[in-house]
Amino acid sequence: MVHPAIPTALLALSIPVGLAALAGPSTPATAQLVIHERITVRVPRIPTAAAISRPAPVASRWKEKKGPSCIDIGEVAGAVIAVPASVDLLLDDGRWMRARLDGDCRSADFYAGLYIRPGPDGRLCADRDVIRVRSGAKCAIDAFKLLVARR
Repeated sequence: MVHPAIPTALLALSIPVGLAALAGPSTPATAQLVIHERITVRVPRIPTAAAISRPAPVASRWKEKKGPSCIDIGEVAGAVIAVPASVDLLLDDGRWMRARLDGDCRSADFYAGLYIRPGPDGRLCADRDVIRVRSGAKCAIDAFKLLVARR
């Protein structure tokens, strides 16, 4: 959040002193100030399954079901690498969501966590957004799959 006094101070600094004196009190001076924000969310890798209430996904114990096309970025609590070419995301409500990555991405690159830059709507969407690693590489998300326990 930008402090309310900062734009006013920047506006006052942008008017040259000589111009303000020449303009006099009857001529208002105008200026434009544009502030851009960029938000990047770091999702930590979950180190052990014992640290969370639900066990981490293992390919043989979980079944993939159709998932949503987008998830709210605020719901993502952590990430686990369980199978190649995907990253499993733990959501705040305890559900697991598998983000299937683009064909040429390796999930092993996400050993130290991942970075997400959400879209303007604050959501992470398949076929639109990418996830990034610390090295700067990025992988497109092909689809989200909901993980449910096998019976």
